[in-house]
Amino acid sequence: MDLSMLKLLLLLVPAIFLDPVNGYGNGKVTESCRSMKPGHGHPSQSLPSPYTVTVDKSKFSTGDQIKVTLSGTSTTFKGFLIQARDMADPSGDAIGSFTLVDHSVSQLLNCGEIKGSAVSHTSKSGKLKVEVVWNVPSNPPPAVQFFATVLQHYDTYWVKMPGPIILMGNSTPVPTLTTSAVQPTTESPVLRKPFSSKDCGSTKSCLRDPIGCDPETDPKCYFLSFTSDEHSVLFELSGPTEGYVSFALSHDKWMGNDDVYLCVRTDDYVNINPGYVTGRTHPTLDSQDTLTNMAWRLSDGVVQCMFQREIRVPAEQDRFNLDRSYYIFLADGKAEHGMVHKHHHQPLISSEKKYITSSPENLNGSRSPFIIKVHGALMLVAWMTTVSIGVTVARFLKPLWPESTLFGQKIWFQVHRILMSSTVLLTCIAFTLPFVYRGGWSKHAGAHPFLGCTVMALAVLQLVMAFFRPHPNTPRRMIFNWAHWGTGTISRIIAVAAVFLGMDLPALNLPEPWDTLLLSGFVTWHILTELLLELHNLFIIRKAKNVKDDEVEIIDSALGETEGHMIKKIVLTVYICGNIAFLSAFLAAINCI
Repeated sequence: MDLSMLKLLLLLVPAIFLDPVNGYGNGKVTESCRSMKPGHGHPSQSLPSPYTVTVDKSKFSTGDQIKVTLSGTSTTFKGFLIQARDMADPSGDAIGSFTLVDHSVSQLLNCGEIKGSAVSHTSKSGKLKVEVVWNVPSNPPPAVQFFATVLQHYDTYWVKMPGPIILMGNSTPVPTLTTSAVQPTTESPVLRKPFSSKDCGSTKSCLRDPIGCDPETDPKCYFLSFTSDEHSVLFELSGPTEGYVSFALSHDKWMGNDDVYLCVRTDDYVNINPGYVTGRTHPTLDSQDTLTNMAWRLSDGVVQCMFQREIRVPAEQDRFNLDRSYYIFLADGKAEHGMVHKHHHQPLISSEKKYITSSPENLNGSRSPFIIKVHGALMLVAWMTTVSIGVTVARFLKPLWPESTLFGQKIWFQVHRILMSSTVLLTCIAFTLPFVYRGGWSKHAGAHPFLGCTVMALAVLQLVMAFFRPHPNTPRRMIFNWAHWGTGTISRIIAVAAVFLGMDLPALNLPEPWDTLLLSGFVTWHILTELLLELHNLFIIRKAKNVKDDEVEIIDSALGETEGHMIKKIVLTVYICGNIAFLSAFLAAINCI
């Protein structure tokens, strides 16, 4: 049975986790009107395009309509941008306007001041042909040329492909341009050997996960180093991934408005790009012009890249000055055709801000914010230990202290009340921490916060019911007993479900499959303990019936005073030791992430 099925059987709660990918799949690409270049950060293809642009007329007059067709022979395309421009000024604004033929695959864009002067896709679904109609403006130039940008995949596209030229009336024919709109780019060189952490702290600053790892010998090492000279900084980035590794410079510990650098694997090549993140969105990739001395390496599932950058880049507002202090984020995730997806676990974030050009040092970081660690630890203490022991004492161990009292109440009751009150108190404290951290409700935590709110409400309800519990000899006592038992049982089941979901959320993300197996072991341990004590009670009842056949009532504390005390003490001791062992393992894991 795989782990996902195990979770389903244990939780009985469905959870769906989305991996959102942002981009321009909806074709709203007005920011590319002038250049007609996608902001994907990859070079345009230099090989001949498998797509063509054709028209149904070679000459036009004012008010005419020209049918324009973009098509491929057998290869589909996902995105496109079509414009008409003055052939004498191909870098100028789009002219004329378009009319759509099929609204399901194409849409109008307003480039410049002309409404509907460009056409783009409506979705990233595959297409073999798109037809539109170009409307000749009232004052057209003598020669008009059509241009198209066609995107096959996120990293495979042809920019501003020259299309046919059409002439007004009897204008002199103009030869078709044969020069390519995009020149081939030079690929970065390949690194001959992996990076090393040998000089970390002496000649270069390093941020690593796990702490102290060496990318030269450890293929699971996430590694970032930087070395500065008078004018520039050299960065080395490495990590195990089938997609991308990246780092970001941030003014705070929140994603958003950050200077980002990505090394994205595309087949057997690594593309290196700077970018900028606005909020929790897909990064906008920028030109490689600010980077020099770029090199990369692929080996055994590890992506490594190196580049150099000037300390100050005045012309680029999105590039931060490196002579200031920043928090450093180190992240990785999947990539498809060069398009990066959301990182699948929490980024490694430096514990403190670091001046990039200051003295070399070994940096510390964590993938989980401290406040979320405290939240997880308190919830585990409350719902693994205090509530479990408190329920076990009240349900099975009343006979161990038949007459002993503590502050005027029987010992078992005081133990139960202290443990359950501690559970509510710890839950209340832990409940507030994620809201403090997020500044409100989290939209990216799936079902976990809903389950947490339910547990919080039931815990408070238990406390209120216990405060107003009726006297044991009143008729309403039985109603209270069932309500108290039912509410407590439901809250414990939901709490376990919340823990299962919470420990795999990006903000905590305990190691898998270890976390699932350990929590499953704890649940099994608790269930076996309760079954053993239930069987022991049944044994005592049967033994009592054999002694006095006329006693048929449910066993009470008087019978417990004379039977099985030693066994219950042993079971309680072993259970508490096991409970604390499970809890300690979880707390140690939280401390290490």
